Amino acid sequence: MAQSSTETDWVSRFADEVIAESERRAPGAKPSAATAPVVVASGLSPSGPIHLGNLREVMTPHLVADEVRRRGYQVRHLISWDDYDRYRKVPAGVEGVDESWAEYIGRPLTSVPAPKGSPHANWAEHFKAAMVESLAELGVEYDGISQTAQYTSGAYREQVLHAMRHRGDIDAILAQYRTKKAPPKKSQKPVDEAELEAAEGSGAAGEDDGATSSGYFPYKPYCGGCEKDLTTVTAYDDDTTELTYTCSACGFTETVRLSEFDRGKLVWKVDWPMRWAYEGVIFEPSGVDHSSPGSSFQVGGEIVGIFGGKQPIGPMYAFVGISGMAKMSSSKGGVPTPADALKIMEAPLLRWLYARRRPNQAFKIAFDQEIQRLYDEWDKLAAKVADGSALPADAAAYSRAVRTAVGELPSTPRPLPYRTLASVADITAGHDEQTIRILSELDPENPIASLDEARPRLDRAENWITSQVPADARTIVREEPDAELLASLDDEGRESLRRLLAGLESHWSLDGLTTLVYGVPKVMAGLEPDAKPTPELKIAQRTFFALLYRLLVTRETGPRLPTLLLAVGMERVRKLLGA
Repeated sequence: MAQSSTETDWVSRFADEVIAESERRAPGAKPSAATAPVVVASGLSPSGPIHLGNLREVMTPHLVADEVRRRGYQVRHLISWDDYDRYRKVPAGVEGVDESWAEYIGRPLTSVPAPKGSPHANWAEHFKAAMVESLAELGVEYDGISQTAQYTSGAYREQVLHAMRHRGDIDAILAQYRTKKAPPKKSQKPVDEAELEAAEGSGAAGEDDGATSSGYFPYKPYCGGCEKDLTTVTAYDDDTTELTYTCSACGFTETVRLSEFDRGKLVWKVDWPMRWAYEGVIFEPSGVDHSSPGSSFQVGGEIVGIFGGKQPIGPMYAFVGISGMAKMSSSKGGVPTPADALKIMEAPLLRWLYARRRPNQAFKIAFDQEIQRLYDEWDKLAAKVADGSALPADAAAYSRAVRTAVGELPSTPRPLPYRTLASVADITAGHDEQTIRILSELDPENPIASLDEARPRLDRAENWITSQVPADARTIVREEPDAELLASLDDEGRESLRRLLAGLESHWSLDGLTTLVYGVPKVMAGLEPDAKPTPELKIAQRTFFALLYRLLVTRETGPRLPTLLLAVGMERVRKLLGA
């Protein structure tokens, strides 16, 4: 059932709410270019590859921020790089990493060496770099904040001291939830074979909350001996700010003045609401594990008042599915990242996948054959937008995909069908001269003159063929005719080939060959070439198509026949079909 534009246009609805909330927080001062910006936020932990589930943590506020910006308001989209989080485990499948990295578990991510061969200074910078590049390609404007820089520079010093002074109040809030068991999460209908947990995108949801046998302390130092966070605060004096801790990893102990000490951080459930207040965040989404009873987002809504702030508004967002991959988190290797997706699809299409679904709706990103259908759907939408027949919500999602408040994203001048480009790339193996020959024959009345007209979509289709299609599924055109098969044909088989060969020259275009290959079985059945297919005729067509595939590529299936014929070339087709 079609949904109304009001229901599906979630971006506009959240933009309305963000502007209204901003006005409530500053009565009489309507947000504008002359006032403080509207602040939206995302959080990403570069503990490993930042995957396409994590991207939802960024795209949700980005789309809302961009809509608010389009309406003339000043907006600041913060991305907190949670690079001062602890290094938790050695991820599997990451190139240049082995079990020797286990010795760094417990250190800040910025104090862990980057994988071997990386040009980056540390672990966090290595995994951050790929995301920074992808966000630029996606047109996402943001202010990046390193939490390592914030904490070690003393930017949060007053907030840390304030949290320690009010540790009893914080502990009382947390105590309400420690004895409660959260109800089991509602199961979600699986998106596909994989679900990437977007919930890992913001902070470290599994950290302890600061409770110790010595009392409650919302601050955790990194050890001065081994740099790890396997420390326990044993004493704190509010007047002098002297803090004593011991390390269970190396036995180191020391007493420091917290008013001068910057090698540690607030525990996650206190850190997150502290930042909401510090930055004045109005909108920030949260993953499913942050939204259950006693979770970071709910508890943070109570703790944020201790810092004089308010909880942001923002939706819970659902999983992002990936075809053909097992459920996994970003600290494991092998997960597809935005960079992986952008190798096989253009940035506007990837933006559209996040823009067209409400945040609480799960969806999938296709790395398999489904990408061809997805591109077909995208191209149909583009045509509807161009002729004015698209539904308002669909047109809005399209607009948000192809442009931002700053301007248009790069696009392909001649967006030929992705499935056609993929078939051509499959057959030609990326040979430029063959590719331009085939593409120029697709529409003889308006031929492509340069491959640049088909880029970057052509490059994405070529990348998909080479990286996602197994070698045994690639198309290999026969070198010589299958003499045995040709000799075994009955009169009907030979006549159908004769009719096809006779019509090649006059039908040599994508549309013409489509008419020809579907029309031959119709004529053979005594029907007109434009007759509607009957069940019997469909069987005859499938039999004819299987014969052509066997003669051309030795299998009974392959790329769409009109594209395959163009790719093989007229003279070679004649040869292989026994002319």
